[in-house]
Amino acid sequence: MIVINARFLTQQITGVQRFAIEISLKLKETLGSGVVFVSPHNILQKEYAERLEAKVIGKHTGHVWEQIDLPQYLSSKEKPLLLNLANTAPLFYKNKAVTVHDLAFEAYPQTFSKKFLYVYKFMIPRIIKSSKHVFTVSEFSKREICEYYHSESDKISVIYNAVGDKFQHKEVMGLRMKNYFLAVSSLNYRKNFIAVLKAFELYAQKNPEGNLYVIGEIKNANFKGIDITPFLHNSRIKFLGRVPDEELVKYYSNATGFIYPSIYEGFGIPPLEAQACGCPVLLSDIPPLKEVFQDSALYCNPHDIKDMALQIDQLSHNKEKYVDKGFQNIKRFSWETSALHIQEILISIQKNHE
Repeated sequence: MIVINARFLTQQITGVQRFAIEISLKLKETLGSGVVFVSPHNILQKEYAERLEAKVIGKHTGHVWEQIDLPQYLSSKEKPLLLNLANTAPLFYKNKAVTVHDLAFEAYPQTFSKKFLYVYKFMIPRIIKSSKHVFTVSEFSKREICEYYHSESDKISVIYNAVGDKFQHKEVMGLRMKNYFLAVSSLNYRKNFIAVLKAFELYAQKNPEGNLYVIGEIKNANFKGIDITPFLHNSRIKFLGRVPDEELVKYYSNATGFIYPSIYEGFGIPPLEAQACGCPVLLSDIPPLKEVFQDSALYCNPHDIKDMALQIDQLSHNKEKYVDKGFQNIKRFSWETSALHIQEILISIQKNHE
């Protein structure tokens, strides 16, 4: 039996949770009753919890559940192999594998709250050291884990993200007539969100038509605040907040282009989702994004507002070229392939443990 730490079901869906959910669904399909999903009681993602037949255990929530209730449950089940898909894991439980998506908290500590930093800087290196195997989402992140924590390279496997079947082109004429660029972001320094707003304003000075739609939370207790007040009264910038995937697909599909100039990423799921929906993408020219998107995207200097504005204009004039390139790029990624790779390694660990 393999047990999967499904605490991600109690969290809002960002890239980390998306990875955990999609991999879990595929493992459920292939392993059936050979895999058990366990979660705290405060589940937010109830639909996915039902599909995974998640078992609620323990009385605590959050990190306390993960460090106390989860190990107690595992001990009562003869200490099976535990798969952790969302960065954290029980510190003192040794029969485990963990997925560490990136080391943003090490690379850009100024973007996180003191509490978050304390927890992650304490936990992550110890979890990596005590795990039988580590998964991460890009060669870039693998190199960082090796460099920061002196981890052995052969203990770490790269498992790429992908996009689900729901992300397909869906034309909506009402939206297409709006003539808008799209950004999916958060108020997190490394997402370079303010640069998007400034670059669009610069672009808009020479382009009287076109808008910028922004999807995502603009408040998060784990990240230090960034002031967007100067942009709230710009009639050409619309903040849409969080939207369900069904709506997100429509916004991707009908946008002139998708702008994602992060300073730091482990992988970058949103631009891959955009490509799957037939939306051309503009990305920052950082190594992990170039690894994932190669020549299928336009790139900009994330620290140069003028260059970003220029590339936004270029994107609008080369849309079809990058739509076609995007469709070719997404063929390189598959949740089935990624889940199968994880499954093979887990089975290997189990055999060596016997």
